Amino acid sequence: MKDNMSNLIEDLFHGNLRLDESIHPEQAEYQEINCQISDMMQNYKTKLPDTEYDTLEQLIDLIGQSTSMYVETAFEQGFRTGGRLIIEILGKG
Repeated sequence: MKDNMSNLIEDLFHGNLRLDESIHPEQAEYQEINCQISDMMQNYKTKLPDTEYDTLEQLIDLIGQSTSMYVETAFEQGFRTGGRLIIEILGKG
């Protein structure tokens, strides 16, 4: 266990801990939704003039940025809550 912990601490220190890159949702719906998004985007690309499609892509990028910020904040709050839970549990033991 000590080896795993020291590797985790070293990875954190060196900036190698990238949790967002290791997230791979397993729900079948996730893959289905991504396929639908891809199909719809391809459909819009063929039907919209280039300028309108570019605007649509910009909108999607902004939504992605907003979602990323929300998820980051939710992760931080969850991590802090988990830390407080651990402190409370250890404090009562």
